Amino acid sequence: MDAYNPLYSLAGVLVGILVGLTGVGGGSLMTPLLVLAFGFHPATAVGTDLLYASATKTVGGAVHGLRGTVDWRVVRRLALGSIPAALVTLLALSRMSVHGADTGGRIALALGVTLVATAIATFFRARIVARVEPFFEGMRPRTLALLTVGLGAILGVLVSLTSVGAGALGMTALLVLYPLTPVNRLVGSDIAHAVPLTLIAGIGHWWLGSVDVILLASLLAGSIPGIVMGSIIASRVTDRLLTPILATTLAVVGLKLIF
Repeated sequence: MDAYNPLYSLAGVLVGILVGLTGVGGGSLMTPLLVLAFGFHPATAVGTDLLYASATKTVGGAVHGLRGTVDWRVVRRLALGSIPAALVTLLALSRMSVHGADTGGRIALALGVTLVATAIATFFRARIVARVEPFFEGMRPRTLALLTVGLGAILGVLVSLTSVGAGALGMTALLVLYPLTPVNRLVGSDIAHAVPLTLIAGIGHWWLGSVDVILLASLLAGSIPGIVMGSIIASRVTDRLLTPILATTLAVVGLKLIF
């Protein structure tokens, strides 16, 4: 466990601002920052970020719940797939040397690939949804339910391995599967589902010994004011400027982790 470093809180502020500005999950930004800038082992970065995400998303989920912008049917379907998948993934990690170089390399590779996919989903979301959505029109309710559970399973694996995936990737898939549901309800559902998923995955990583408590506290201390600042600034900045910059950053960082 590392000693307190004020740069960790500064990182929390910067990531919090970007989350408030763009709405992209902190894991897409925080985990690679911890690995590349601060030199943390990928497993420690993922585990710490998961508990960090569960704390911040609990606040967001509570706000959406109070506003009635959560479709609990969608949340239940996602959780039915994601929670078992997360537990199986954590069990698989427990059979490995989590802090070994080989496992760290695999986690870094999975993180890099997921970040590149997130960058594509962030930049081309509207085009992806428009192109794919017609194939899912008129879908039977049972088929829709099964696909949602399957989506949850994929997110459970990705989030447990990389702490990334429940944001841009999950939202893009939900927009395709539920085109008639208001976007704010899908956003609320995505955040509400992420709360138990990140909490369970984070506790699992804690059990595996891949959570740095001092780092976690430092990140939370910086991110909360950062998110408030970013949310205030967001109303003054256009998405046309932010989205390409964010997507490019995620793609570059993802490729760096891969290669």
